[in-house]
Amino acid sequence: MNEPILVIMAAGMGSRYGGLKQIDPIDQEGHLIIDFSIFDAVRAGFKKVVFIIKKEIEADFKEMIGNRISQFVDVSYVYQELDTLPEGYTLPEGRIKPWGTAHAILCCLETVDAPFAVINADDYYGKDAFTAIYNYLLNVKDDDYYRYAMVGYVLENTLTENGSVARGICVVDSNNMLTNITERTRIEKTATGAAFTEDDGVTWVNIAPDSIVSMNMWGFTPSILKETKARFSSFLDASLPVNPLKCEYFLPSVVSELLTENKATVSVLTSTDRWYGVTYKEDKETVVHAIECFKNNHIYPTHLWEEK
Repeated sequence: MNEPILVIMAAGMGSRYGGLKQIDPIDQEGHLIIDFSIFDAVRAGFKKVVFIIKKEIEADFKEMIGNRISQFVDVSYVYQELDTLPEGYTLPEGRIKPWGTAHAILCCLETVDAPFAVINADDYYGKDAFTAIYNYLLNVKDDDYYRYAMVGYVLENTLTENGSVARGICVVDSNNMLTNITERTRIEKTATGAAFTEDDGVTWVNIAPDSIVSMNMWGFTPSILKETKARFSSFLDASLPVNPLKCEYFLPSVVSELLTENKATVSVLTSTDRWYGVTYKEDKETVVHAIECFKNNHIYPTHLWEEK
């Protein structure tokens, strides 16, 4: 059986953050958030990493992370470009926003041929999460269903004081199986917990702070790649007339469709680790402090790769 692969989505523009947050150091040693994810993944057993990036950041990305990581793990690159569209479709004039997370993994179609985990480059997931997803992928095999997994986090542990966030809100049954997931693109922290809006703030709907959410840490078999490809044209047909410059093809939406069609199951794995991320510049201080505490508690060495 092919060894599980780690796929890291690093092509996002970081528009709210105001820069290429994927290559912004978060400690005095110059480590990036992505360093800690890869370090945890290698400790869990992953031996290959596929980075999804944009061509325009390739040189900077390789200099900051790819070249030195390649000494410790097999590294490949795929490129998420705006003009990577099905035959017969053209890039809308003025479009600069990436097509979303489902489009990102679709770009791996010719590269990934084994069960794989997917993560964001700018999120910290924790050691336990990588162990859980690796162990799942090591033995997974599709049968009458696609057998997928995700690591779930508690919503209140994933919010920021500095603005809105996008999260996949999950419904999980008593057997820890995902029954539904809905992408909410604007969730904000409130005095009583959290709320989301779908009409640019005109109305708000409360969400329980202990809701399980997806932070885009998924475990898939390669079947998800053919499914995202098969559904992309339908997404474009429905979305381009409505929002040609900003519509996004979300990974949770594809998973939700497969659940509705009874084609897939998704096991919800739990992690005792807290998630950390940098959505806005102001979030960085929290992450820096957390990493410092982890090092002081000997969860990570001072120099990750030198002491590995």
